[in-house]
Amino acid sequence: MQSLQALMVLSLCGLTCGYSHRERSHELMTRYPLIDGHNDLALKLRIHHNNRLSHVDLYNATKVATDISRLKAGHVQAQIFAAYVLCTAQQMDAVRLALEQIDVVRRMCTEYQDFALVTSTHDLRDSEMHHKIACLISIEGGHAIDSSLPVLRMFYQLGVRSMSLTHTCNTPWAESSSKVYDVFQRKNNSLTDFGKAVVEEMNRLGMIVDLSHTSWDTASAVLKHSKAPVIFSHSSSYSICNHSRNVPDWLLHRLKNNRGLIMVNLYSKFISCREEATISHVAAGVIHLSFPDHFDHIKRVIGADSIGIGGDYEGATSFPRGLEDVSKYPTLIQELLERNWTESDLADVLRRNFLRVFEEVERVRDSLSSQPPSEVEIPLEEVQNPCRLVLRHPDPRGAPMDKISPSRAGHGSAGPLMVATVLLLYSLFVIE
Repeated sequence: MQSLQALMVLSLCGLTCGYSHRERSHELMTRYPLIDGHNDLALKLRIHHNNRLSHVDLYNATKVATDISRLKAGHVQAQIFAAYVLCTAQQMDAVRLALEQIDVVRRMCTEYQDFALVTSTHDLRDSEMHHKIACLISIEGGHAIDSSLPVLRMFYQLGVRSMSLTHTCNTPWAESSSKVYDVFQRKNNSLTDFGKAVVEEMNRLGMIVDLSHTSWDTASAVLKHSKAPVIFSHSSSYSICNHSRNVPDWLLHRLKNNRGLIMVNLYSKFISCREEATISHVAAGVIHLSFPDHFDHIKRVIGADSIGIGGDYEGATSFPRGLEDVSKYPTLIQELLERNWTESDLADVLRRNFLRVFEEVERVRDSLSSQPPSEVEIPLEEVQNPCRLVLRHPDPRGAPMDKISPSRAGHGSAGPLMVATVLLLYSLFVIE
């Protein structure tokens, strides 16, 4: 009889404690709703609907893990949506494709009243006050700027506030963690002079530098060079899962010194180093390994004030059981509460850390406001793109301008280039 009573007490306690943690997670996320670092819904809109928003209901979308109803259920108050462009578009139409992805995010976030397109920390806080889901735009893959600082600046004008320097391919100026594409191979030069100019211009603009997908050497070089904090928008711990997309402890320490942020990725392959995982693998450890979980491990190495969440929904192909879509974030927070994370630590992870980083990026921008836009150009021999046109005065012998090879054309100075452009436009208007 006593055994039965004890069992009933334990069962009741288990139910009560579980209910308490579940309620606490929702209550905490009501007060500190999530800012998530990475979502590829725009990519799925292209794949399934060719960016035709009229063909999809974003309140109840099919074939995806993200829609407005589930974002609300998951207490997601702000989402960084990626404008992702395939690496195969590098040196082709990457800029056009990036513009189209930015367009679909801007349309999505202005046509649906529950969304609000934001570009600043002030906008973020304002959107929370008005109970809107804030949309921030990020470019995923630096090849989208076609090695051009003017293109980078124009993306900023369109509302882009973050860019990952690489995706799964090297750019002419930065190195990827992936070896999928054998392009722009360099030795001992993971961040070129032009790459440093990209980082400097992003600092000047107030655009967050994202190191997810970069090689460790590139990430290390950026951390030494950037004046502003940086983020890993969707990466996890290499000590828990030794995948090249994850971040080793020595690099975490450098991130801490930079006052930056690692936003933990929930892709099963990066969590458990296999295609399947559970919530416990995210928050408790992985099979066959005695390491602590990704969150606990990173917290122990650099503290809770350097951690965020970057789910990677719509970009990754599999997620831990129990975290199948964006509505399930409270389950993750419940798991961390059960592992004795404080509410203050979780408030940092959910939103306060990202707000701090974004505010510091804006402060660096303000401190650099007297600097003019950078006019650094990448050397043509580094781009290695035969399709890259260099404007010159028309050849008097009648050779078309686009037949003048970059190797023969060289850079020229800004003055002759401007004169040539004016003459060309003048000739076109006269002809018409």
